[in-house]
Amino acid sequence: MEIVFLIGRIIVGLYWFYNAFNHFTQSKALVPYAKMKGVPLAEVAVFGTGALLLAGGLSILTGFYPSVAVVALVLFLGPVSFKMHNFWAIEDPMMKMNEMVAFTKNMGLLGYTLILVAIPQPWPFSLGF
Repeated sequence: MEIVFLIGRIIVGLYWFYNAFNHFTQSKALVPYAKMKGVPLAEVAVFGTGALLLAGGLSILTGFYPSVAVVALVLFLGPVSFKMHNFWAIEDPMMKMNEMVAFTKNMGLLGYTLILVAIPQPWPFSLGF
């Protein structure tokens, strides 16, 4: 079971790492979208959320202080889900559906992230505690 857990950690850690990478490399597209959604200091917010994603992804990948991953990802998923994916405030049916999918995905990821707290530490194959 430990190897399955490690494989899952690698998949999930790379998911967050990939999204962090996108925040840093695709900021020219993400900043205007954040501004459109009314995010104050959108440039700072995009890079700040990228840093949260990076911290969460690396913590899950390495198993180094998994509580850091939980805090970083909760700080990302909570505000971003409600600010960026507020489907309840959108009139256009297609846009509403897209934002609802993104919101519910984030809520699922938030639930999974909170479950990490219940996994005894140190995790198998971790680089530290």
